[in-house]
Amino acid sequence: MLLRVTHQGEDSTSEAIMLRTHLVGSKWIRAKRFLLCAVLIALVALVAAAQDNCSENKKDQGSESTPSITIGSRAPWSLQPKRLTRRPTPFITFLESSATSTPLIPHREYNVVDQAGEKLAADQSFHWLTAIKQSLLFLGVQHGYAMTQPKTRRDLKGPFFKDYVRSVKSLHGWDDGGRFFTNYVAHPMQGSLFGFIQIQNDPKGINLSFDNSSAYWRSRLKALAWSAAWSTQFEIGPVSQASIGNVGLHGKQTYVDLVVTPIGGFGWIVLEDFVDKNIIQMIERRSSGNFYIKIASRTFLNPSRSAANLLRFKKPWHRDSGLR
Repeated sequence: MLLRVTHQGEDSTSEAIMLRTHLVGSKWIRAKRFLLCAVLIALVALVAAAQDNCSENKKDQGSESTPSITIGSRAPWSLQPKRLTRRPTPFITFLESSATSTPLIPHREYNVVDQAGEKLAADQSFHWLTAIKQSLLFLGVQHGYAMTQPKTRRDLKGPFFKDYVRSVKSLHGWDDGGRFFTNYVAHPMQGSLFGFIQIQNDPKGINLSFDNSSAYWRSRLKALAWSAAWSTQFEIGPVSQASIGNVGLHGKQTYVDLVVTPIGGFGWIVLEDFVDKNIIQMIERRSSGNFYIKIASRTFLNPSRSAANLLRFKKPWHRDSGLR
């Protein structure tokens, strides 16, 4: 009896040690994952800050090295040569430009004109870095909300890359078992928010209101492409529901979100543009510019545009100059 009790005690002790080792190991795996996410986020922030500082230094150096074309109290240089009023001599007549010759323009003036043209061309180019920052911020908000769900936290354990590959490979079918509101309302709003991020960082499309011009539709198709890229990343990309939440392991990795999010988001963008031009502006005119009515109508009748404004740290009811 004494030997049996001793063996039973040893077995229970070994089981307790194994259970404790398993718990410590799972906690260590979770800690490593959170530490990896924190390191990646910090790395992205450091790279973005370094690029911002570099661009600001270049801008300051460019402004300091810009030559001034006004000396003392003299008038600015003119692009056309002054007409000579003295009597022409053979030598002067030879040097003067004829009516068909190219006027002589100071070289410094060319530099100023070239710099102004380059600055104008730079202002019309797409703001890639800012758009990526705002998209990453929205991506962080999405995953932050997902972390509040117990099913997401539960699936953090296990081999990361192996589960990620299995989750992506399980992509199949259309219906993922989600609610109608989630698949056909919330996801199109998500796609439209990504699209508005592209629009507000594109100088060629930021001031365009709803109309049937080719420039408007070209701008909104660019927003559709940006939305498709980032919504696909959120579903099956390296920082996605498939990698962090392991959605595919539960049979919910389907095509509905990959298709409905960007396509429905494109329709949502056009709808908000139409409402902003034809309904919100009418409300503002009839309310005689009442501040509170303006805030309410712009915020609640254009929810995706309002959320995109927050991502660039502007008021939700903000409108760019071309829209008002």
